[in-house]
Amino acid sequence: MLRLSLLFGTAAAALTLLVTPYLADRTAHQLSRAEPAGLDFMSTGSVARGTNTYTMRRSVLQASNTGVCIIRANGSRSGDC
Repeated sequence: MLRLSLLFGTAAAALTLLVTPYLADRTAHQLSRAEPAGLDFMSTGSVARGTNTYTMRRSVLQASNTGVCIIRANGSRSGDC
């Protein structure tokens, strides 16, 4: 029984060592195909303070890399929009 469990344990460890890099490369390849070039990963967050609600957006395509666009509930914009 001990030999059998050692055999299957060793086989599972070897399979894990061989399959893991293959699956990691495959996943990275699938992710690179799923995201078209030029896609803007924009961060958006809504903030509610009392009755004031506004949305903050930050994008890599903005002129300033630290700029934030603030959009208020009435549609007015301020900041780096």
